[in-house]
Amino acid sequence: MSQDRTISSYWSAPVEGWTLVIHGGAGQLRQLNLSKEQEDHARVVLVAALDSGAKILAAGGSAVDAVEAAVRVLEDDPYFNAGRGAVFSADGINELDAAIMDGATRDAGAVSAVTKARNPVTLARAVMEQSPHVMLTAGGADRFGAEHGIEQVAPAWFHTDERWRQYEELRKGGTFDADLKYGTVGAVARDAQGHVAAATSTGGLTGKRWNRIGDSPVIGAGTWAEDAGAATSCTGSGEHFIRVGAAHELSARVRLGGAGLDEAAGAVIGEIGAFGGVGGLISVDAQGRGGWCFNSQGMYRGMARGGEPHRVELYGIGE
Repeated sequence: MSQDRTISSYWSAPVEGWTLVIHGGAGQLRQLNLSKEQEDHARVVLVAALDSGAKILAAGGSAVDAVEAAVRVLEDDPYFNAGRGAVFSADGINELDAAIMDGATRDAGAVSAVTKARNPVTLARAVMEQSPHVMLTAGGADRFGAEHGIEQVAPAWFHTDERWRQYEELRKGGTFDADLKYGTVGAVARDAQGHVAAATSTGGLTGKRWNRIGDSPVIGAGTWAEDAGAATSCTGSGEHFIRVGAAHELSARVRLGGAGLDEAAGAVIGEIGAFGGVGGLISVDAQGRGGWCFNSQGMYRGMARGGEPHRVELYGIGE
């Protein structure tokens, strides 16, 4: 069913040096919904994530290292629905998903429904670099992480009072995730060598059942990177992003159709909106163009580039 949704977007010009773009989830993020303290905290953590990735890129480091570092900062903060701030499933546990992809080689790693890795994005990278596979899930992924030295934590690490409150609210008949926010974090980068990478991490939906998996760890749906096209990380109603193959579709429009990032991203988000989907994406290409596009009321997002001040925004057009 077609939905008439306003699309908000921003795209930078090409740059010779490095570019880093991050997001912390999309949804009904109106200024009236968030307290001053919540706004301030979100901005501080987004800046810290940008700083972490930017430090690597400014020193000549790789895009893969930068996106992992930026996402780890967001995973470690309980405000964001990834890692420590992950929501609870219908069974009252935290099931974490993450993916990472190297645009230079198209190597990729992903994990879903994991419960023990402190930083799921680092576990996903281990799958990419230390296994013959692309995606591992649930107990097998947890076992792989333990066997490969990925930091493990007890369930209490992921238990936050606010996420438990949301879970209890849903159990009483509420619809927290459907009505408020799709929490996912992600980063895309172009390094000084001209290579791109993408990483995404999420706790999924509050009250999700049956080991539901959204788009975040699905290579080509919520996460994709190729130097000849673009690196993209998505956030939103995951089932719609999967059906559109959003991240790969954007890159294909750039690589095969000759579209610019703005045109390609607008077309993808427009198609998702036509299916009734809500959310957004961040993207960067090998020329250093970067930015975001979303049809929700807001999306936590930020950009860092060499020699420029960080750009951090929370709301949509007119907010």
